[in-house]
Amino acid sequence: MLPQWQLEILRPIVGFFSRVLWKIEFYGLENVPSDGGLIIAANHQTYIDPFWISVPIKRPTRYLAWSDAFRWPLVGRCLVWFGAWPLALEGSDPGAIRRSLQWLRDGGAVVIFPEGGRSTEAGSLERFKAGAVRLALEAQVPILPVTIKGGNRIWPRGWRFPRLGKVTVTYHPLYHTEQCPDEETRACARRESEELAKVIASAL
Repeated sequence: MLPQWQLEILRPIVGFFSRVLWKIEFYGLENVPSDGGLIIAANHQTYIDPFWISVPIKRPTRYLAWSDAFRWPLVGRCLVWFGAWPLALEGSDPGAIRRSLQWLRDGGAVVIFPEGGRSTEAGSLERFKAGAVRLALEAQVPILPVTIKGGNRIWPRGWRFPRLGKVTVTYHPLYHTEQCPDEETRACARRESEELAKVIASAL
């Protein structure tokens, strides 16, 4: 991946073009912690989402991305440059999980899209997978819920390129997962994932 100092140079450039092209606005920046292990969980509307999310987060960040995307021309190379790790959407992926857990325990931030794929064309959420919550429980770190609104109109499914429009990114208060006494981990992860989805959906 690119050195962190190069990523820091790119951050304001991405922010500038996002403001010019999509009038992007950020809300709830006071909720973004400057250090400590953190999972950033967001809805997924466009391929630009990771860049929009990262503009105001001035700390080393890694991304869990669909493993097949690493084979796409240019996109795959960009994913590597910006610190993404491949994750198989179906079945278990112990390598990606181990790498993420180590990064989180060392105080890093990991971006995850619990929907797995992109949201519907209307912008409504797909059902959340439980991976983000399971990571939070295992690493004992909080989740920063993030809502991207307007991306589905900027880059609808089936469109080759994005178009002009308006995007807002909302950073919600930290979400702390909690496993109830005698509750199985699988049941806890599903319940907490549903609650996390409600938080993110509240700003759509």
